Amino acid sequence: MNEARAAARYAKAILDFAVEKKKTDILEKDMRSIVETIGTSKELKEMLASPVLKGEMKKKALLSIFKGSDAITEGLIDLLLQNKRINLLNEVALKYIILNEDLKGEGVAFVTTAVPLSGELEKKVLKEVSKLTGNKIVVKNKVDKSIVGGFILRVGDLQYDASISNKLNTIKREFTKSI
Repeated sequence: MNEARAAARYAKAILDFAVEKKKTDILEKDMRSIVETIGTSKELKEMLASPVLKGEMKKKALLSIFKGSDAITEGLIDLLLQNKRINLLNEVALKYIILNEDLKGEGVAFVTTAVPLSGELEKKVLKEVSKLTGNKIVVKNKVDKSIVGGFILRVGDLQYDASISNKLNTIKREFTKSI
C-alpha cells in the first residue's frame, strides 16, 4: 500500500476515535508536538527509519520523548510499531492535523515564496483560498529563495506550483525530450 494512503488511513481512524472520545483538540496538540519534534530532529527520523533498532527500543524512546501525551497518542505509537509502520508517525500526525482542521472548518494555506509576502498580498491570497475551500483559512508564508519567483500554494493535500523554478524545470524536461 502507498505510504501516503496508509498514513491517511491511520490518521482518519485516530480522528474518528478522538471524535468519539471527544479528544480531538488534545490529540491535535499531541500531533503538532510530534510533527515539530520529528521535523527538527535528524536523529529521531533516522531512529524511526532504522531497521536495526528493535521496536521495543523505539517504543521506549518515543514514549519518553512524548511523555505526557494522551493515551490515544501512545496507542497510535504502539499500533504503528506492531504493524511495523512507525516510520509513518510524522506523516500520520500531519494528516491528522489536516483532517481535524477540515472537521473544524478551518485550514492552513502554506504559501512558499522567494520573498516574504506583503500584508496586502497575504490578504488577497487569504480571500481567494477561503473562496475556493469554503473554510476559514490561515496563511503561513515560508520563504525559499530557490524557487526564484512566483509561489507554491499548499492547502491540505492539494498543491499548486506556480514557481519560476518549476517552470524552468518543465522547459528543461521538454527541451531534453526533444533532443
